Amino acid sequence: MVRPALMRSRNRQSDIRLTVLGTLTHRDVVLRAISAACKLVTPTPFGPEWNDFQQQVVSAVSEAFNNLVLHGYAGRGDGRVDVQIHTGPGEIHIELRDWGRGFNPKAVPMPDLDSLPESGLGLFIMRSFMGVTYRRGRPNLLKLSKKLPEPAANPAPAD
Repeated sequence: MVRPALMRSRNRQSDIRLTVLGTLTHRDVVLRAISAACKLVTPTPFGPEWNDFQQQVVSAVSEAFNNLVLHGYAGRGDGRVDVQIHTGPGEIHIELRDWGRGFNPKAVPMPDLDSLPESGLGLFIMRSFMGVTYRRGRPNLLKLSKKLPEPAANPAPAD
């Protein structure tokens, strides 16, 4: 039986917005906000499914932020990144807006995973963990989304 308070918390939605400089020193601020927002997608933020969900979301956003700082802003210290995080029951949607140099994600080749490259995996990691859409422009807009999987059902004991 679901208690009324639990039902209310499941239907809650949150919007979190922040603006940071597009520098690696501000990445931790963004990742802490993302990590905390992951706790809002479920009234029970624990367990293996939730742990995987949170780690994958944080990893994907970390890669996205690194890419826009290192490639979009090319190390400039004056770029701005607007972050919008929307959470709903069992899902998270993140938008990153920047005014740096855009790119064509379709032109990024699939990395050779057998060679264990030290770079060039960012887009692959983002796509592996989350739904990704990108629009080049002023601003560039990267959208990342993910649904929390339903907890695995406990198998019936064998007779």
